[in-house]
Amino acid sequence: MGIRFGLKIKKGPDSVIITKKEPEKSLSFGFHRSKGRNNRGIITSRHRGGGHKRLYRQIDFRRDKIGMPASVISIEYDPNRNARVALLRYLDGEKRYILHPNGLGIGKVLISDLYAPISVGNALPLRHIPLGAEIHNVEFQPGSGGQLARAAGTLVEILAKEGNYVTIRLPSKEVRFVSKNCWGTLGQVGNVEASNSSIGKAGKSR
Repeated sequence: MGIRFGLKIKKGPDSVIITKKEPEKSLSFGFHRSKGRNNRGIITSRHRGGGHKRLYRQIDFRRDKIGMPASVISIEYDPNRNARVALLRYLDGEKRYILHPNGLGIGKVLISDLYAPISVGNALPLRHIPLGAEIHNVEFQPGSGGQLARAAGTLVEILAKEGNYVTIRLPSKEVRFVSKNCWGTLGQVGNVEASNSSIGKAGKSR
């Protein structure tokens, strides 16, 4: 019996980098998905539903443990996004998830600081990041937490600095001005080949 065409064209991202299968219990919790139903359970949006149960991983988009070094202890799959997540353990024992930057490995020490070293995975204000640098998880407003460039393979490029604003180029090629006090994380979001994957058949996405 031949291979069905749907499975024949199926192509997924490389999972070799994943080092841990089960999520951190203290940072994951269940959440309700509407599956196209309203508050009375009536289907109001057709063709939605099914799928595997998911646990939501609580991601640290703010990177607000300033000056506290953390080491990468695992890289994990996240069913809620196409990017991988990295689990950090800080010196005080606290664990947090962050988006996995491309090239970040197990055992790497990261830090969020005003004058953090220019190294992949470190977070610091845009005013201290050199021109031409590739960053991700960039804030719109200071203190709001990262909102720009969070999908797999995306990045933001710093083009210019003038006064209180920094000119950045978004993944959509749009150019915007943001405050120089906004924070960003150095590097490109990992799982760069995610856009080339093919689910193969409709049942896979359901």
